[in-house]
Amino acid sequence: MMGTLSAALTGLVAFLHLFFMVLEMFLWTKPYGLKTFGNTAEKARETAALAMNQGLYNGFIAAGLVWSLVAPPGLVLPVRTFFLVCVIIAGVFGAVTAKRSILLFQALPGAAALVVTVLA
Repeated sequence: MMGTLSAALTGLVAFLHLFFMVLEMFLWTKPYGLKTFGNTAEKARETAALAMNQGLYNGFIAAGLVWSLVAPPGLVLPVRTFFLVCVIIAGVFGAVTAKRSILLFQALPGAAALVVTVLA
């Protein structure tokens, strides 16, 4: 039961990071991206390369979380724990340095998945 919940929450966190990747890499200068991040078109154009880089890192996080869903049993816990801790650290850092809501949308789901994973 807890293992299934751990996998489901980890899958949700992976999906969120794939979504962040798409937002940052492909939608940053589009109306949805501008609205989501509260940017002007000019600011978005000036920061597009940085956003694409950030999106790529979110893609790597998602890939690691997906890996933890398909890894052999002996690797699931260390791989999942590592990537979830990365999510939490990135979320806390983003909340402190960029926007507080990152704590809610990134760190909190990662922390929930980590707690369930450790308890499983």
